[in-house]
Amino acid sequence: MGIYDAYLAARIRHSDAALPETVAVVLTERDLLDGGYATLEELLGWAVEFGADRVVVYVSVLDEEAVPRLREGLERVEAPRRMAVRSPDDDERADAPIQVSIGLGGKHEFTTAVRQLAEAVDAGELDPGEIEEADVEERLVFPVAPDLVVKTGAERLSDFMIWQSVYSELYFTDVNWQNVRRRDYLRALRDYQDRQRRFGR
Repeated sequence: MGIYDAYLAARIRHSDAALPETVAVVLTERDLLDGGYATLEELLGWAVEFGADRVVVYVSVLDEEAVPRLREGLERVEAPRRMAVRSPDDDERADAPIQVSIGLGGKHEFTTAVRQLAEAVDAGELDPGEIEEADVEERLVFPVAPDLVVKTGAERLSDFMIWQSVYSELYFTDVNWQNVRRRDYLRALRDYQDRQRRFGR
C-alpha cells in the first residue's frame, strides 16, 4: 500500500463521520468480460475492510446471451463473505452479505413486485387500501437499500435498483473498471463521509 493510500485510509478511520453499511457497485457486462473479475474480488475485500455489512453488485447486460458466461465467472469469484447471484430468470430473494444481479433491471424487479401484490389482492390476501412500502420491499429480489452507489465510467445508473437507491449517495468516477485501485475506493468513502445525507428531505 502506497503512502497516499495509507494517508486516505487513516483519514477515513479517524473521521467521526459514518461509513456506508451497504455499498453498491454498478458495472457493465464489458467491465467483467474484459478481465474485471480480479478488480471485483479486490473491491469486495476493500468494502468489508472498511465496514460494509453488505455489498450489492449490479451488472447491466446488453447481450442476454452473455448472462450464462457472466454467471459462471461471478460464481468463481473468491468473495470474503457469502454471495448470492441472481439473473433475469431468478425471482428468489437474494439474502446474502454480497448480492449480485446480472441483467435483472430495476424496472423488471419492481414490476414483478407489483404483479405479486396484485395477485395477493386478487386472492383476497391483501387489502389494496392497506398496502405500504414494506409490502413492496418484501417482494423485491434485492431487499437492501444502498448507502453508497459507486459507478465507474459514464454517469448513468443503467436501470439499477430504482426503488432501493432512491435515497442513496451516488459517486461517479471516470476511472475505467479494470483500472480501479484501492485509492479510488477510498476516495469514494471520503466523499461519502463529507456529505450530509438528507434522505429526500
